[in-house]
Amino acid sequence: MMAGRQSLGAAARSIARAATSQPTAGAVSRPLSTSAAKEHSGTSFKGVFPIMATPFNPDETLDVPGFAKALKFMADAGANGATIVGVLGESNRLTDNERADLIEAAVGVSNDVDGDFPIVVGTSHAGTYATAQLTKMAQEMGAHGAMVTPTKEPTPATPAALHAYYAKVAEVNPGFPIVLQDHPASTQVHMSMELVHQISVDLPEVECIKSEALPSPAKIAQLRKLWEGTPAACGDCTILSGLGALYGGYELKAGIDGFMTGFAFPEILQAMVNNRLTTGDAIYQRFLPLIVFEQQPGVAVRKELYRIRGLVESGHVRHPGGNISPFAAGQLADACAAAFPGHDITKPIPLDAIDY
Repeated sequence: MMAGRQSLGAAARSIARAATSQPTAGAVSRPLSTSAAKEHSGTSFKGVFPIMATPFNPDETLDVPGFAKALKFMADAGANGATIVGVLGESNRLTDNERADLIEAAVGVSNDVDGDFPIVVGTSHAGTYATAQLTKMAQEMGAHGAMVTPTKEPTPATPAALHAYYAKVAEVNPGFPIVLQDHPASTQVHMSMELVHQISVDLPEVECIKSEALPSPAKIAQLRKLWEGTPAACGDCTILSGLGALYGGYELKAGIDGFMTGFAFPEILQAMVNNRLTTGDAIYQRFLPLIVFEQQPGVAVRKELYRIRGLVESGHVRHPGGNISPFAAGQLADACAAAFPGHDITKPIPLDAIDY
């Protein structure tokens, strides 16, 4: 691996960690105590964690080399880690063997890049036992954390049942970090912030909340307020937002520690995080049209962006998912050209093209 490429990505990640370690508007300092503090794994869930699309060839087969190439690009662009096999990764269309192939490839990239680049694996399943075992599989294969979200039941799960779901996953995988994903738009499971707070207090394995319940800025602020009353018990638990960064400017003001989302330009998100107290909001406003366009339902637009950026050969969505239309692809290309005039988006976007 080229030393110049390594130092660029590692330097960007270091800047992001330094930025997110500073007090932020809306954030609550939660110092660890020597007695009641929850222990932390050492993995940093701050900054930008792209949720990776899973590339497929036009014949529906898995494109593992393209997947590894895309992950390396995210590291080069300064991402702090990556999340794989989530909804954007078409996890419901993968075989068990393909899941293993993707984890193996991702861990290989993580081991290869300069500096820390943790891999989080989506392990959610309709069954608690299966979720715990998929999490165990990810841990044994060298991943650094698991993203877990509950599944809708015919009879809505009670708060106690949802708490037990996370507790069982943690019990089977002691000490292994869990990212609690709260995304009712996809799961139809609604968790109160009081419940999310209680889970984060009771389970030391829950080291990050992926906040995607609307209205997200208000809910993030509410969770921060709840944590203010139990700082030691919550330890270093962080909040990352998703939803394609659609509400990112407002969520930064509410106190998030970064983003865990599929927006295909982590450089923009990193600039927003690093400059949250200065030009972050202006950066958000500048690129909001591209963020909005990319946030259309399905994964076709984001996979086409991967193709435009040269990360994969094909933006194919596995059947029965729909692929992007020629008209939409043309509009996307125009949106990228308008957002980055004169810049080659197959390479990481320089800061002067983002923050100006």
